[in-house]
Formats: sequence, C-alpha cells, structure tokens
Amino acid sequence: MDAATAPFTGLRVAVEGAHGGDTALVFIELGVVFLVLALLGRLAGRIGIPSIPLYLLAGLLMGDGGFIPISAGEEFLSIGAQIGIVLLLLLLGLEYSPDDLRVGMRTTWQAGLLDLALNATPGLLVGLMMGWSVTASVLLAGVTYISSSGIIARLLDDFDRVANRETPVILSLLVMEDIAMALFLPILAVMLVGATLLQGAIAAAIAIAIVAAAFLFAMRFSRQLSTVVHSHSRELLLLSVLGLAFLVAGLAEAVQVSAAVGAFLLGLTLSGNVADQLRSLMPPLRDVFGGIFFVFFGISIDPRDLWPVLLPALGLALVTAVTKIVTGVWAARRVGIGPKGQWRTGLSLIPRGEFSIVIAGLGVAAGAQPLLGPFAAAYVLTLAIVGSILMRYADHIPSPLKPPAPRSRSRTPV
Repeated sequence: MDAATAPFTGLRVAVEGAHGGDTALVFIELGVVFLVLALLGRLAGRIGIPSIPLYLLAGLLMGDGGFIPISAGEEFLSIGAQIGIVLLLLLLGLEYSPDDLRVGMRTTWQAGLLDLALNATPGLLVGLMMGWSVTASVLLAGVTYISSSGIIARLLDDFDRVANRETPVILSLLVMEDIAMALFLPILAVMLVGATLLQGAIAAAIAIAIVAAAFLFAMRFSRQLSTVVHSHSRELLLLSVLGLAFLVAGLAEAVQVSAAVGAFLLGLTLSGNVADQLRSLMPPLRDVFGGIFFVFFGISIDPRDLWPVLLPALGLALVTAVTKIVTGVWAARRVGIGPKGQWRTGLSLIPRGEFSIVIAGLGVAAGAQPLLGPFAAAYVLTLAIVGSILMRYADHIPSPLKPPAPRSRSRTPV
C-alpha cells in the first residue's frame, strides 16, 4: 500500500464496514470530486486560464496510480461523463444558427480545407511513425485537427474580444471544424467496429446521409421546432430540451452516428428566443457535467503511462500550434484584417479541448490503441494551457507579421 494513498484506503475500509457502506462510499467519493472541481475552478479563475486542463489533472490524480484513487463512484462518473458530452455539444450547437452555417461554409471553406490539411496531417503521420494502426492514427489526426470551441468561445468573452473584427473569422473556422467532425465521427465509428471495406462504405454513406439530412432539417425547420419547444416556464423548457437532447443522442448512437454530433445538430436547430433562454439556463448544468467528463477521462488514464508519450506529445503540440497560427493568419488576411488581427486569430486557434478528448475517448473505449488516451491527455493539457496564455497576452507578444510598407508619395516631375 502506497504511503500517499494509505489514509484514503483506511477511510474506504472503515466506510465499507458500516451499514450501507457502498452507498456511503459513493457519496463520499462524489463529494470529494465535486469539491476538488470547485477548488480548481476557483483557482483557474484566479490565474486566468480555463478550468479544463486543471480538471484533467485532477482526474489523473484520482485514477489508478494517482494520490486519491476513486473507484466506488466510477459508474456514476462514467454516466455523468456521457451526459457531459451531450450537454457540451448541445450548448456548442446553440452558439450557431443555420445562417451561420451557410455564411461560414461560403466564406471560409478554403481556409477550412487548409486547416484540415495543416493540422490533421501531423497527427496522422506521427501515429503511423509510432507504429500505430491506421485507425488509431486517424483518431490522432482528429485530436490534432480540431480546436477547442468551448475554450476559445469562453476566452473571447472573458478577454472582451467578441466584437473584434477577427472574431467572425475565428468562429467561422470553428463552425467548419464542427461540420467536419459531424462527417468524421460516423466514419470513425465504422472504422472502430472493424467492418469490412464494403460494410464500412455502406455504413459511412448511411451515416453521412443522416447527418446531411439533419443539417437540411436544421436549416429549414429551425423556427418550427423552436416554436414547439418554447415555454415561458424555465422548468418545462429545460425538461423538453433535455428530453429531446438525450433522445436524439440515443438515436444517433443507435445508427452509429456519435451522440455528440446528434446533440450538436439539435442545438443548431434550436434558434431565436429558445436558444437565448437556453444559453442563459444551461451553462451551469453543462459546466458541472462537462467537468465530470474531463475528470473521468483523466481517471481512465494511469499517470505513469504519460511518460512514454510525453516527448512525442510535446513535439506534436509545438508543430500543430505553429500550423494553427499559419491557418489563422492566412484566413484573416484573406478578408482584409490587419497584421495584429491576423496574429490574434492564429493564436486564438491554438487551444485544444473537449472535442479532442471526445475523439480520444472513443478510441480508448474501443481499444484502438492503449497509448492514445495518455498521448491525447498530454497533448490537450499542453495546448489548452499554453494556448490560453498566448490568447490572453496576444497583444503583448511580439508578432513576426509586418504591416504593409507605405506607398511612395513622390511626385512625377513636370
């Protein structure tokens, strides 16, 4: 027995010996988890970084090989983590409207393709170089490709940059990434079950058709669905939307389309007053269950497994931080934003977070690659923290971008 964990083991034995010990132990462990989240959330607010990296660290400390092993409440945390995914993506979908999708796809599709090429390719190549399977390497490509919409949107608000000229470019790129994920996850689900090429092609085509149909439904019937769901009672509105969210997520899983994508599409479909109300009502619920999701992901990883992948993860983090900056600078320059705005755009795209962990979590659950979870945890921790700091001090970090030289005003001799 480890000296650091001895007090907690003693408490476990004492509680389990009492009447109703299993239930009591679950409550005690959950109490510890929630109090740790509360403390870390306060700490994150004090030092000006997102809470996600600290929640991941907490999970690492509570899993096997950690200082505060959690086991009795693990089943609840597992279910809570799945709820967290649904709520994270539901709220993310509420940030966009069908019109945002149309505009984003029309104005940023070229930047979106560059984003995919520059940021997915390094993950794919590193996975193959490490001897991973094609499926595991594709999973790593997804981890490195997608920026954290949750972290970036929150920091844009915290740093009062929502009204900046470059912000629509940042949000359009995030929308494009979410669209790509809506198509990527169904294909990924097929790859993870080990289907034959023909079965995979058929299942992927069906999944993509379902996603496309859902997008069309979101664009055409958004107002009608919002009218049906709307209620002046906050209780009834929440019950209606949560019921729909879990129903859609379950149906999506049943047809091998990710529950996360189903929740995102539902959030996309809800609009107007309903979306405004939900954006004010649901964040606390999302943050609690989202915190559980990140903690549970950390719990599933033994901290000792981080050491073999730490250097490759840090190297890949450096490469993909640079490629995200290149993507943002190019996208902002195309719409006429100045050098400072271009620099802020590039730095703002660096953080990785919830979707990267969702992708890695799918691979871990399917047993695609034992090292994928630790690799993704080290990678996301690095870029979530470093990206948040760079985003905070973007205006104080020297930019290599130079403003255009002024034109000569010399007069033509008479």
